Amino acid sequence: MKHMSTYTIKRVHNEAEKNQALSVRRLVFIEEQNVPENIEVDVHDDENTATIHVLALDGQGEAVGAGRLREYEPGIGKIERVAVLSSCRSHGLGRLLMEKLEAEATENGYHTVKLNAQLQAQPFYERLGYKPEGDTFMDAGIEHIAMVKTV
Repeated sequence: MKHMSTYTIKRVHNEAEKNQALSVRRLVFIEEQNVPENIEVDVHDDENTATIHVLALDGQGEAVGAGRLREYEPGIGKIERVAVLSSCRSHGLGRLLMEKLEAEATENGYHTVKLNAQLQAQPFYERLGYKPEGDTFMDAGIEHIAMVKTV
């Protein structure tokens, strides 16, 4: 079993790293969860946007996790597309990705972060301090709930 210390979480700084992040998302969302590609990769992935991408690498330098942060409205960031390869789940990697995304949010002046959690992941986000907001809704055929946290 891999331990948390073997992972590196970093902000994406070039196209190669971004492609690694997108490849993780492809495996998790498109192949595993059957999300249509035209929904998974969107305008916020364009290189001209201010979206911040983060990437998790294992001890061998292989991409195993990803996520992104973008401005939702002034002072509020939105965390999206948090993905961990199935082989690396339950090792604390999701928490490390979220901690990095929250740190990036703080560095970028956001006081609040929002996310839309898949319903099965709601307990994970609640353990990280997120509170559900509103009713559940369907997105890409998967039930979600909006959640929010002050950072």
